[in-house]
Amino acid sequence: MKESIHDGHRQRMIDRFLLEEGFDGFAEHEILEVLLYYVIPRADTNLVAHNLIDRFGSLAAVCEAPMVSLLDSPGIGERAAAYLKMIPALSRAYNVSKVRNVRVISSAEEAGNYMRPFFIGCDVEKFYLLSLDSAGKILGMTLICEGDIDRAVVNLRKIVETVIMYNATRVIVAHNHPRSVALPSNEDISCTKKIARALETINVRLLDHLIFSYGLDEDQAEGEFISLAEDHLLD
Repeated sequence: MKESIHDGHRQRMIDRFLLEEGFDGFAEHEILEVLLYYVIPRADTNLVAHNLIDRFGSLAAVCEAPMVSLLDSPGIGERAAAYLKMIPALSRAYNVSKVRNVRVISSAEEAGNYMRPFFIGCDVEKFYLLSLDSAGKILGMTLICEGDIDRAVVNLRKIVETVIMYNATRVIVAHNHPRSVALPSNEDISCTKKIARALETINVRLLDHLIFSYGLDEDQAEGEFISLAEDHLLD
């Protein structure tokens, strides 16, 4: 009898998702509860979800928690922990796929919209290079390096080699600030100038450097970015 009531609740939650066409009306613990149906067949995933939200603070924090921390949570085994870790990666892949048909970049806003998906759910700093021709046509998007949670060491040689490989004449670089706001540090500005000088030696122009926030500050939404060019920090 308990199984029947339990299964009936799960079906009602799934029907609610389908009828409402998404999770918009769901609380975060309810979203997590439904997601866990597919890796926890019989347990009360509502209770598991509540415990996870109470422990980590939000749905995003649960999915971005270290594997070892998830495994230490009541009701979460290796399969469920791996499943939760896939969610940010899937979101990133989904959103990157949506911008694959973009062909030309003509403004900082367009560059930000194109590059933003590459940083979704990243808890380490990543540094990307967007190679363009003289008309702004996208030639390639390349991960130059990634670091720990504080910084990524930018490889100038790899930047130059990548630009030459694509025969680019203009480039835009971007990186994220995990667990911080999208404000350039002195190191960011210094690094940008080094990149610009290195590119000048091969007659390539650095158009912009975008810095993306991680969305943990109440004044900045996830994926918000600043443009060093628009803030006149490339001069």
